[in-house]
Amino acid sequence: MNLTTQQFTAIIEREGDGYVSLCPELDIASQGNTIEEANQNLAEAIELFFEVADPSEVQRRYANLSSC
Repeated sequence: MNLTTQQFTAIIEREGDGYVSLCPELDIASQGNTIEEANQNLAEAIELFFEVADPSEVQRRYANLSSC
């Protein structure tokens, strides 16, 4: 098993009674009741994306990242 570690930006903003978290590089969002929960949920959403996304979708999002 080959594991790699990558770092992405997490933008967390208060919205109503909770927090919204966004990874702009991959266009993935999540939410939580606390900052910590929003961050943890975003990390899980990113992990799930890499586990289940079609390789062409991962490549497309990386291509968008390198064009920024």
